[in-house]
Amino acid sequence: MLNVYEREDVICLQGEVVKSGGTAGQVFAYLVDGMLIDTGPQSLESDFISFYKEHSFDLVALTHSHEDHSGTASWIQENRNVPIYVHEKGTEICAQPCMYPKYRQATWGVRKEVRARPLGEIIHSRNQEWQVIYTPGHAEDHVSLLHEDTGRLFSGDLFVSPKTKVIMRSESIPDIMKSIRTLLSYDFESIFCSHSGYIKTGKQMMKQKLEHLEYLCVEVKSLNEEGLSTIEINEKLFPKKYPILDISGGEWDSLHIVTSILFEKT
Repeated sequence: MLNVYEREDVICLQGEVVKSGGTAGQVFAYLVDGMLIDTGPQSLESDFISFYKEHSFDLVALTHSHEDHSGTASWIQENRNVPIYVHEKGTEICAQPCMYPKYRQATWGVRKEVRARPLGEIIHSRNQEWQVIYTPGHAEDHVSLLHEDTGRLFSGDLFVSPKTKVIMRSESIPDIMKSIRTLLSYDFESIFCSHSGYIKTGKQMMKQKLEHLEYLCVEVKSLNEEGLSTIEINEKLFPKKYPILDISGGEWDSLHIVTSILFEKT
């Protein structure tokens, strides 16, 4: 299912994967000034194709290579003569088909390989210049896109929600915090998040997320100094267990928040 609406001269594509039990996943793509930012998942390809056939765009910029963001890029590559860009660390990932677990395939579909070009520090849409800001943490190839004149920031999966409850094993809370601090050094107001959509008070909400992550870091390290194990810290700070833990076979877990803080990569 695809819901299309407009905010600040940006066409917002709200994709919802609906299963028998309800909505299984939500993800956004955006069209601004002839630039398509992310392409949604392959499981919603027919909905996105209908949109593509009614709208023109000159290029595609992926915030990162995950399948819910790059899922219909192969159709664009096969049917539209437009370049597709991703951070240089994502080009090889895009070139490989479906390198992710079965539970993610069930929700987001099976992504085909894509020949993506590496992003530089600047990208141009029809009439605007965008800063490409490297913001790893959620993914090694994650970027955010900023139009400085209007203060519109496309933040990919860096925000999602003000309070982080679970992350993937591959994610890094310290790196996410560094990336948020990088973004907060820029002048922006609204954000266009890939899972929460348009947020008018985006900079304020991004600050709230950073403050919460800083709080978690203090708590985790304090409990560790008291002698609690990672499992005990996790149970104390995150007593609620979410279905994604079992569905993902542990790829998503609050425990990864604790371990990424205590065993920060250098």
